[in-house]
Amino acid sequence: MKTDLRGTELLLDPRLTKSTAFTAKERESLGLVGLLPDAVEDEDLQIRRVHQQLGHKNTDLDRYIYLNALLDHDETLFYKVLMSDPAHFLPIVYDPTIAEACLKFGHIYRGPRGMYLSLSRKGHVRDVLRNWPEKDVRVICVTDGGRILGLGDIGANGMGIPIGKLQLYTATAAVPPRVLLPAFLDAGTNNDELLHDPLYLGLRRTRPRTEELYEFVDEFVSAVQDVFPLCCIHFEDWTGVDAVHLLKRYRDKVCCYNDDIQGTAAVTLAGLMNAVRIKGSKLSEERILFLGAGSAGIGIADLVASAMRQEGLSEEEARGRISLFDIHGLIESSRKDLEDFQKPYAHSMKPTKDFVEAIEAFKPTAIIGVSTVGKAFNKKVVEAMGRLNHRPIIFALSNPTDHAECTPREAYGWTNGRAIYAAGVQFPPLHLDGKTLVPSQANNVYIFPAMGMAIYATQAKRVTDEMFVAAAKAVADQVTQHQLDDGMLFPPQSNLLEVELDTASKVAESIFEKGLARVERPDDVGSFIRSHAYEPRYPSFTRH
Repeated sequence: MKTDLRGTELLLDPRLTKSTAFTAKERESLGLVGLLPDAVEDEDLQIRRVHQQLGHKNTDLDRYIYLNALLDHDETLFYKVLMSDPAHFLPIVYDPTIAEACLKFGHIYRGPRGMYLSLSRKGHVRDVLRNWPEKDVRVICVTDGGRILGLGDIGANGMGIPIGKLQLYTATAAVPPRVLLPAFLDAGTNNDELLHDPLYLGLRRTRPRTEELYEFVDEFVSAVQDVFPLCCIHFEDWTGVDAVHLLKRYRDKVCCYNDDIQGTAAVTLAGLMNAVRIKGSKLSEERILFLGAGSAGIGIADLVASAMRQEGLSEEEARGRISLFDIHGLIESSRKDLEDFQKPYAHSMKPTKDFVEAIEAFKPTAIIGVSTVGKAFNKKVVEAMGRLNHRPIIFALSNPTDHAECTPREAYGWTNGRAIYAAGVQFPPLHLDGKTLVPSQANNVYIFPAMGMAIYATQAKRVTDEMFVAAAKAVADQVTQHQLDDGMLFPPQSNLLEVELDTASKVAESIFEKGLARVERPDDVGSFIRSHAYEPRYPSFTRH
């Protein structure tokens, strides 16, 4: 690789530096002699030092801060470390550590990463985007901080989420980091504590009315099309109603998706696909009742209905096999308080605010919890499902752990081991009646990085439900029969890069089949995807 950089200017460039891995010849030719210790180290030794230093940290938040400082100084080594063992590092660079990092974002801030687009710059968003040094951005992950994880409105502190999400694009699906841009649309916050925190980094005003916010988002979306014409917009952690409405507003006009809605839906669909493999049934034969009818619940319901239609059901038949229950009770046709996106699932049923009564009336084969209400699937709920079904499907998807609707021990114990279970968090293996069961985690990380790789490689014009169904099927197909027998519904995360690249290949095939790619279809889509994969390797340097 040729470079005009020399000396400390090269050493301080996080994308180009090799730190102690510069060879003796490179040190001579690039003016680095004396600027580095005498030892010339290989990458394995550098990684060993990183692991040793991480071992001296007392908490995962300390490890998170250390790793992000490493990224600021040596991007290649950072990704080399993460990609060496993604299952180990995911909980440190993302969930659950990211929640604490976001809460303390202004207090642990070290330096800028990504772009901050403030409402105070409304009318000038294009100019702000042009300040980004990389001109070929392919994915922007953007939030307004309105509903971060289970933390609610934390304003600019939510920037930790787009940063972390895009690190996973690279660490688990090998999307090149240079094409990824984390962004925060700063429209203020209604969090009074943050507005009075002297270290808060965001715009110090309350949030605008919806119309003004949407005008700002419109300007952002339009500006992205001009400045980064091949870019996909990944919406992340917006408030539920905004998430649904903004996705509907743009999904047929630009390349975009919402991971909280569609990514959650796809990973849940993958779990359902394997649950029916265990049962020996078809998805279109299932009856699914949701506890929770917000953006996540509706997103899952819509994608499951789409998958059921692919199995031959009509739209009406598919929606008829899905019902939802929220804080006000069963979603049914007499309700006057429903959002527009809930109404398609409002069936003619007797009103009830008792979830067990709703189970008895609807007779679901599966219940899916997206309620954030811990222990909502109590013994009466689980036993009711066990009475109605030989193999009840019970997905307790809310996180963190104390928000899970039930634990695997409860689901298995109250059904004599017959439940097919998944959670939104990772639970340890469970020993029951002489058998070891491995509860699965329905983690969006199986989906969104693969989507990003497929979109990046094919330069997709749009993101469709068919692409998410393809992703779900690809994830489900990578679970072996032996793993299903152990209770696993998702592939092990120990081989996550291969899982993601295979999933990306199947999504890319869907993109090509639907004519949504901007590039010509290759003979071998799998090899095509892998040819775009980023490898964290130091370059060999020569001077101009």
